[in-house]
Amino acid sequence: ALVFLCLVSVRGQLGAGRAWCAGLGEVRSRTGSLRTRGGLRGCGKQREGQDDCLKTGIPGILVGVSVDGKEVWSEGLGYADVENRVVCKPETIMRIASISKCLTMMAVAKLWEEGKLDLDAPVQKYVPEFPEKVYEGEKVAITTRLLVSHLSGIRHYEKDIAKVKEEKEKANRALKLTKPYQDKEQKEKEGKGIEKTDSVKPRKEHEGEVKSRISKPGRRDKEFEQEEYYLKEKFESVIESLKIFKNDPLFFKPGSQFLYSTYGFTLLSAVVERVSGQKFTDYMLKMFHDLDMLSTVLDDNEAMIYNRARCYVYNKKGRLVNAPYVDNSYKWAGGGFLSSVGDLLKFGNALLYSYQAGQFKNTNGKLLPGYLKADTVAMMWTPVPKTEVSWDRDGKYAMAWAVVEKKQQCGCCRQQRHYASHTGGAVGASSVLLILPEELGSEAIDTGLVAPPRGVIVSIICNMQSVSLNSTALKIAREFDKEKWAQYVD
Repeated sequence: ALVFLCLVSVRGQLGAGRAWCAGLGEVRSRTGSLRTRGGLRGCGKQREGQDDCLKTGIPGILVGVSVDGKEVWSEGLGYADVENRVVCKPETIMRIASISKCLTMMAVAKLWEEGKLDLDAPVQKYVPEFPEKVYEGEKVAITTRLLVSHLSGIRHYEKDIAKVKEEKEKANRALKLTKPYQDKEQKEKEGKGIEKTDSVKPRKEHEGEVKSRISKPGRRDKEFEQEEYYLKEKFESVIESLKIFKNDPLFFKPGSQFLYSTYGFTLLSAVVERVSGQKFTDYMLKMFHDLDMLSTVLDDNEAMIYNRARCYVYNKKGRLVNAPYVDNSYKWAGGGFLSSVGDLLKFGNALLYSYQAGQFKNTNGKLLPGYLKADTVAMMWTPVPKTEVSWDRDGKYAMAWAVVEKKQQCGCCRQQRHYASHTGGAVGASSVLLILPEELGSEAIDTGLVAPPRGVIVSIICNMQSVSLNSTALKIAREFDKEKWAQYVD
């Protein structure tokens, strides 16, 4: 019998520095497989497990894991609705925040494959309502390719360009200060003969995750102080929502610097709408249907959505309260969808299948084509110069995904695996989706004994904002990957 222990180590500073873990799931199998679904394991009564989640400062959390295309773990911990004691379950639906950008990128890639969208054409070709831009007296062009990699110069929620540049300079200085200590630590470990691989505890996360650790989950960080996070206006179309930012000056010359921008994806949704000839929301819902993501819907306040969780924050007194009312119709593409962990696993598997299908020999004609072509996904997962990733210092931003490339600089030193991820933060919600592809060998491909997708996918969602989840997802992915290969050895 396989006994596999997975610790979901979402930490937050509660009171005077007391750290709690968000949830503990014990994945058991008596049949030799990795599969488990629902029900809290190894924590006594289920209700006790839900209350343990509340003690951590996180009302509810959903975790899903897929190994080689099969969902092997899907579980809800804590409460979807604290007031009415409605517990989280695998089918619970929460805000996925900026993972919405990955979904939108899938639509962009499909339209590009079909020859309907030119990634390098000025956006005005498709959306003439967006004014042409000038930066420092020079006429500049914003393209779809720049939008998906956050190189357009369009602002995020902060309107003050001086504050944005100041924050970027602070972040760069902090990175330069910490690098010598990291290099020293790595050399010391290498000198002691410690082989640093992906199974070893990873380095400390980038400053964005560090900030999340030293503050109580749900407490507003600086980003959540921006007024535009809390817009209550309902926009009837994506074209109408452009009025929020379309006349604002660019913060940087397009293509020159990285500036994460959800509004860039609002403009992208208008491009998708015009190119597809359908309303953006209709096009996306049709795509979700094709991908069998039947629980992924718009974050529409008026609609009756079964299994939808409530969202929570902490007030100034440190008390758990309902998150303020917001209307996310101004940012469907960049942060406006609801989903379940199961649906996100399906989405990840569709991408992973597309990415790997081209590598397998289709001798019997049984291997179906991917939703996207392999070259398209490879393009999406190719790091773009001048970009950065706040939640993973090893990564660079690609096309709506953060990507870490395979790398090993010296023998018996740290081995860096290739993976893609995206985190999300919204009012009353945090999320992450991580894809760890298997490194395929020629024997596995040529023999026909295995078929795509091959790899581990992890999705985590919780109904509390400002919770750092990326490192947790990476740890879970590594553990399941390690357990998979241990089974082959056995």
